[in-house]
Amino acid sequence: MPTVPPQQRGGTAPPAPPPPAEPRRTAWAEGIERLKSAATTEPGRLRIIGAVLALLVIAFGATTAWQMTDRSTAADDVLHSSQPLSADAADIYRSLADANTTASSGFLAGGQETAAVRDRYEKDIRTAAAKLVTAAASTDPGTPSAATITKLNKLLPEYKGLIERARANNRQGYPLGGAYLRYANEKMQTEMLPAAEDLYTKENQRLRDDYDAATPYPWIAIALGVVALAGLAWAQRRNYRLTNRVFNHGLLAATAASAVVLLWLVVGHTVARSGLNASYDQGVRSLNVLHDASIASLKARGNENLTLVSRGAETVTVGTQVKDKYDVDFQKQMDTLATKLKTADGLAEGDAAAVAPVTKANSSMKEWRIRHTDARKQDDSGNYQGALDKIIGSKDDKPTGECFDLVDQSLDQALVHEQTQFTSDATGGRDAMTGLPVGAAVLAVLAAAGAVLGIGRRLSEYR
Repeated sequence: MPTVPPQQRGGTAPPAPPPPAEPRRTAWAEGIERLKSAATTEPGRLRIIGAVLALLVIAFGATTAWQMTDRSTAADDVLHSSQPLSADAADIYRSLADANTTASSGFLAGGQETAAVRDRYEKDIRTAAAKLVTAAASTDPGTPSAATITKLNKLLPEYKGLIERARANNRQGYPLGGAYLRYANEKMQTEMLPAAEDLYTKENQRLRDDYDAATPYPWIAIALGVVALAGLAWAQRRNYRLTNRVFNHGLLAATAASAVVLLWLVVGHTVARSGLNASYDQGVRSLNVLHDASIASLKARGNENLTLVSRGAETVTVGTQVKDKYDVDFQKQMDTLATKLKTADGLAEGDAAAVAPVTKANSSMKEWRIRHTDARKQDDSGNYQGALDKIIGSKDDKPTGECFDLVDQSLDQALVHEQTQFTSDATGGRDAMTGLPVGAAVLAVLAAAGAVLGIGRRLSEYR
């Protein structure tokens, strides 16, 4: 009887599991693999070299255009935005101080206040108001500068109202006029001038920030330019070693264009930096010192007038002595004026046109102090009219006002000269960067095209 083969329980055996699938490669991995494969052949290596050179040159041009656009914009802001705003802030400060000084001079003249004095006061008020409008239009809302401008716009009509009350009472011979004038002066000295000085400081800081943005060397662009030129030089040397050909016209054109951009970048920015630094060192610094000197002069004159207006009503203790408050303030401001004039003289050294008005202001300041001492002697001896003549009298009386006017005129002359110097240097600095961003971008594109064409010429030999 035949043997029956054993039967498996549960049916047929399950099929063997398929081998595990290979993990899917990413696009990045596939790209790397292709590059490795390409690098094993000369055409592949040439394509890689061409792509890298084109990328380097384009990156160099783009970075140059970006960095020089930023610096050119900052230089233009220095010339047309921040410095004019700084000058406007200084004009606001000076106009307010001059208005206060002129108001006290007119008060001393009483009913004999001249039309010239009145017109000067009104002009100062109009100038301050107009400059505040300009500053407000150029200031972003919500900033500290905007708040300061708003404060000054509020205080200016209040101050003017106090001056008008002082004048009205003074013309009628009421002593209350002096009280109104002192109150107006206090508002000016403790609220308005500090606010104007704060605005001036903020605008100067904005100017300094623009200089800081315009003058640094574009090191990233320079570094990329050096790398791009080094890469182009290496590619040409490699081409020479493999083919014994001295020149590859495409690579040579790319090298020339890149070299022009790098040279233009370094020389252009160096010239621009030199001009901008000169505009700051020989312009802005001198302007700041001269503005400070002018303000000190105006404050000193105002305090000198108020010594006669107050007639000892306000005193301070200095050491063991009781002195007139306004005369003490006068001496402080004259010390500041002397210091600023000395600094201005040092900054103007070597420039005869700048030295002359500063020297004249300094000699007038010294004469002013001598005449002021004579006026104080008259006042201290009880001769009020004699003291008044020494302050606002006629030319024959040799008044201190004559010296103040000479100081003021000399400082104005020096300010005009330094402003012209600043404009000339800053314009030269800005113009040195003209066309560089666009020129760099265009030349970089041409250089990249040259590199690609040069490599393409070599590739054509393998077809």
